[in-house]
Amino acid sequence: MKISDYVIDFLIENNIRYIFEVIGGAITHLVDSTYGRKDIACIVTHHEQAAAFAAEAYSRVTSNIGVAMATSGPGATNLITGIGSAYFDSIPCLYITGQVNTYEYKFNKKIRQLGFQETDIVNIVKPITKYACMITEPTSIKYQLQKAIYIAKSGRPGPVLLDIPMNIQRTEINPDELPEFFDSEECSNIKEELKNENDDSKIKVILDLIEHSERPVVLIGGGIRSSGATNELFEFIQKTKIPVVSSLMGLDAFPHDHPLFFGMIGAYGNRYSNLAVANSDLLIVLGSRLDMRQTGTRPETFAVSAKIIHIDIDENELNSKVKSFLSIKSDLKQFLSDSNKKLKPKNTNSLNDWYESIKRYKKKFPSYIFPEKEKDPILPNFFMKYLSGKAADDAIICLDVGQHEMWAAQSFEIKKNQRMIISGGMGSMGFGLPAAIGASLAEPGKQVIAIVGDGGFQMNIQELQTIVRNKLPIKIFLLNNKSLGMVRQFQELYFKKRFLSTLIGYDCPDFTKVVQAYGIQSESISTFSDLKEIITSKLNDSFHLFVEVIIPMESNVDPKLEFNRPIEDQSPYISREQLESLLSIRNQRINDKK
Repeated sequence: MKISDYVIDFLIENNIRYIFEVIGGAITHLVDSTYGRKDIACIVTHHEQAAAFAAEAYSRVTSNIGVAMATSGPGATNLITGIGSAYFDSIPCLYITGQVNTYEYKFNKKIRQLGFQETDIVNIVKPITKYACMITEPTSIKYQLQKAIYIAKSGRPGPVLLDIPMNIQRTEINPDELPEFFDSEECSNIKEELKNENDDSKIKVILDLIEHSERPVVLIGGGIRSSGATNELFEFIQKTKIPVVSSLMGLDAFPHDHPLFFGMIGAYGNRYSNLAVANSDLLIVLGSRLDMRQTGTRPETFAVSAKIIHIDIDENELNSKVKSFLSIKSDLKQFLSDSNKKLKPKNTNSLNDWYESIKRYKKKFPSYIFPEKEKDPILPNFFMKYLSGKAADDAIICLDVGQHEMWAAQSFEIKKNQRMIISGGMGSMGFGLPAAIGASLAEPGKQVIAIVGDGGFQMNIQELQTIVRNKLPIKIFLLNNKSLGMVRQFQELYFKKRFLSTLIGYDCPDFTKVVQAYGIQSESISTFSDLKEIITSKLNDSFHLFVEVIIPMESNVDPKLEFNRPIEDQSPYISREQLESLLSIRNQRINDKK
C-alpha cells in the first residue's frame, strides 16, 4: 500500500471528511490518493492561509480535527498564520506539508538549500505547534499520525504538523507491520503528564466560597468550548445562580438570553460587565488566560476586591498574569462535572441585591441605541443586535478581525445553539471568509453568516470563488467605513489624527461589482429601512449573498480601555463622581479590609 493512500485512509478512520488545500508538486501523491473517493474530499482554496483558517473553523464546529495540506516551500510557509491562529486559540488541527525527496534535503549540510522549494518548515513552526515532525522513515507513518492527532486533541488542544517528503509519500508499506503509538512507552508518559489535579479539598473550598459570597461572578473563556463543557457550565450556573461574564473567546459558551448572562469584559468589553467584575467579591475564572485585553495593562487593578479562583487545563496559565486566591490545573468538563455532583442549590434571595446592581449597570450603559427614523444611518452596534435577532437559532457566525469584531462581541446576542467563530489570540485579518467556508462544510444544513470589514475582506477575497464552486450558501455582511478603523481609532487617540495607512494611502474597490464578478448576488445598504428589507427578504434564502453595509467613517468602538487604566474606567469617560458611586460597593469592601 502506498503511504499517501495510507494517510488518507487514516484521516477517514478519524472521521475527517474534508481536506483544505492548495495543490503543489510536493503533495500531488497525497491529493491523488483522494481521487474518486466518496468518503473524503479535497476543498481547493486559493491561498494556503485560507486553507489553514478553514481547517480551524471546521475543527471548532465539528469538535474534531481540522486538516489542511500545502506543498513545500511557499505553500508551507503560507500556512503559518493559520497555524498560529489554531495554536493561540487552542484548536486541534493537523497540517500536512509536502517536502522535497529526502535525498534532496540538506539536513545538517551548511548550505541554505539543496532541493527546489526545500524549506525547514518543522523548525519554523515548532514554537506555534504542539508537535511538528518530518517523517523520514516510511514505517513510522502510523506511529507519527497517531501521535500527532493524540497530542493535538489531548490536554490543552492545538495544532500539529507532519512534513512528508515526496519519496516517503510514494513508498509502499504493509500496514499490518507498522508500529503503533498507543502501545508505546511515550504514549504512557504523555498520558501521565496530562493527569488532572483532582483535589476534592480544593473543590470543597470553592463551593464553600460560593455559598458565602455576596457578589460572585463567573468569567468564562475559550476553554469551555475546548473541553466540551458547555452543558456542565449551564448546569453549574443553574445550580449556583452566579452571574456570568465572558472573554472574547468564551462568547458562544453560554446563551446571551439567559437572565444571568452579563456580557463581555475587557478592553473593548461592555462597561456594565467590567463594573460587575470590579465590584465582585468572588471571581471564578473558567478556561481563560486573563490576558491584557481582559485585565488591562495594569493587572494589579483587576478585580481587586475579589477572591480569584482560576481553573485551567494549562498549568502555565495559572498565576502567570493575575495572582489567584486558589488555582486548579484541570480539564473544565471534569472540574464542572465533579463540582455539580457536590453542589447544593443556592438560595438566590441572598444574591438579589447583586442581581439588581448589575442590571442597573446594564440599563445605564447599553451597548446599542435604536435608530429614531427609518432613514437613519446604520449604527454598527445596533446592526449587530438587529442581525442577531433575525439569525437562525442554530446559525454559525464567523467574524473577521477589526472594529466589526468588537461591535459583534459587544452587541450580537448569541442563542444557546449558535456558534461564534473568532480569531482571538492571533487576531488575523482575513480570517472571516475562510472560516465561514470551513463552518459551512462542517454543518451543511446550518445558516452560516460571515461578518467582515472592508480591510480584512480584501485579504482573502479570492475565496469567494471557493464559495461559488462549492455552492456554499454563506451570507456575507461587510461593514464598510472605508478605512482600517481599529488602527484609525488608535491613531485618533494617540497620534493626533495622523491617519497614515488607515485613510491616507488606503482605499477600497466597488465591492458589489467585485463580488458580482464572482457570481454572487450583491447589495449595498446604508439606512435602517434598507437593513430591515434585506434581512427580511434575503437572510434565509438558500443561496450565497453579499451585503455591503455602509457605516460612517468615524464610527468608533466604544467603550474602549485606554492605556494604564483599570478596565472599569473606559473611555469615553464618565464623571469621577459617577464612577466612584458605581464602585462604592468595591471601595467599601476595600476600606473594610483596611
